[in-house]
Amino acid sequence: MMEIRRSGSQPSTRGSSEYFTGTVRIDPLFDAPAPARLFAACVTFEPGARTAWHAHALGQLLIVTAGCGRAQSWGGPVEELHPGDVVWFAPGEKHWHGASPTTAMTHIAIVEKTDAGAAEWMEQVSDEQYLAG
Repeated sequence: MMEIRRSGSQPSTRGSSEYFTGTVRIDPLFDAPAPARLFAACVTFEPGARTAWHAHALGQLLIVTAGCGRAQSWGGPVEELHPGDVVWFAPGEKHWHGASPTTAMTHIAIVEKTDAGAAEWMEQVSDEQYLAG
């Protein structure tokens, strides 16, 4: 059965300081009912804001929609992100993503949840790691 979730019908939440550094707003888009496992949110990071290191058991897809951001996989370089960029993190890949130091960034994040949840959260990204880009 078709279901439409109207824009603005779901409340925004603030990203928890346990999982994010800086000011982050999360706008849920959908949480598909079982047997589907898809979840998506529109996430806005204010300048300097970012996720903690984390991984997704089934991977994560990001679609950058506004601003300028950064992302990094463990052991790799910090990459700059721009509107229209699409980023795929493989299952289990340790990574972070967020805004640039001077510009906000918004992306749509799409993940498949498992029985353990949508993400495995790890340590915060240090300022040194974040500014390495």
